[in-house]
Amino acid sequence: MRIVFFLFLLANLAFFAWTYLGSGRAVDESQLVAQQVNPQEIRLLSGEQVGKLAAERAKQVGERPKAPAKPPVAACLELGGFSPGDAPQVQKALEPLGLGARLTQRRAEEIASYWVFIPPLRSRQSANLKAAELKKLGVDDFYVVQEDSKLRFAVSLGVFKTEDAANSRLAELQKKGVRTARVAPRETSVQKVYFSIREVPDALAAKLNDLRQSYAGTELKECPSEETRAAK
Repeated sequence: MRIVFFLFLLANLAFFAWTYLGSGRAVDESQLVAQQVNPQEIRLLSGEQVGKLAAERAKQVGERPKAPAKPPVAACLELGGFSPGDAPQVQKALEPLGLGARLTQRRAEEIASYWVFIPPLRSRQSANLKAAELKKLGVDDFYVVQEDSKLRFAVSLGVFKTEDAANSRLAELQKKGVRTARVAPRETSVQKVYFSIREVPDALAAKLNDLRQSYAGTELKECPSEETRAAK
């Protein structure tokens, strides 16, 4: 009887354990199935839809969507200094850029330390012949010295602040076929023309720099302040 009783007890315990644990697992599995995401409901969003969601999210958290970055813009750039003879050509080259009121021009007297020239010729007639020869070579920016007795009938081809700028001008002339020009120190007052352009984006600055490279001794830099101009 004692053995039968224990067997009966073990059978009841086993049945109770199977009933409790089995039903619990069934409930847990059914809950997990219910919580699963249906794959057929998943869809990919386009870039535009993602942008709209991001903007809506920014509004909800009190943030403003960031505006697209603007290209860098220089407040004012100055292109110069050009000789009075070159200024009309530069003005014409700037016209297609549509600068309007953003473009202004100024003239300044400067002290030049180096000049490019052809040494004095024997007579006025020789100087006139040399002038005609220069024009045939495509050189228009020059003048025949008349007032200085020591340099009378020399042909001036440009005066510059630095020797490097003068040598650049000489190299430019040599490419055109001018063979007798040279560089020498000479302190004299010359007039230069400068073009100021306001609100200059990088793309426009690149075009201005290309134009600058066509004229030896010129620069593209930030516009000087009023105090700096007055000091000059």
